[in-house]
Amino acid sequence: MRAVVQRVQRGSVTVNNEVVGKIEQGLVVLLGVGQGDTADDARYLADKISQLRIFTDEQGKLNLSLQDVGGSVLAISQFTLYGDCRKGRRPSYIEAAAPDAARELYESFVQRLVCNGLTTATGVFQEHMVVEIINDGPVTLLLDSRKSF
Repeated sequence: MRAVVQRVQRGSVTVNNEVVGKIEQGLVVLLGVGQGDTADDARYLADKISQLRIFTDEQGKLNLSLQDVGGSVLAISQFTLYGDCRKGRRPSYIEAAAPDAARELYESFVQRLVCNGLTTATGVFQEHMVVEIINDGPVTLLLDSRKSF
């Protein structure tokens, strides 16, 4: 699984002109599920993101986690994170998981965030979404569960 994690002042996702997910301070997570990913990958990324120390403390150092600051997560499925642009001009998505498997692991990831005590909002899987992100810092990280060792 791959995730783009952005620290935000606020974020929202709209589907068919209706806001379906919205957060204030926290993290927007764009999550891609790849072929061969498992529940272990979802658990790893959810736990890692829950505990990332990327919020500033009293000394201005990135030393606090989402849990420390009482922030929320906006999790959005993003199969295009598996787009391979090495050949030609059109990305290939053959490394992305099939929709049914991806949905199951995306939902598992979201559920694990909730189990970790985080307020979590989501987009709508397999829908066209308009995502509004007010990046804070900016702080943007790339995580890949296959690079966990």
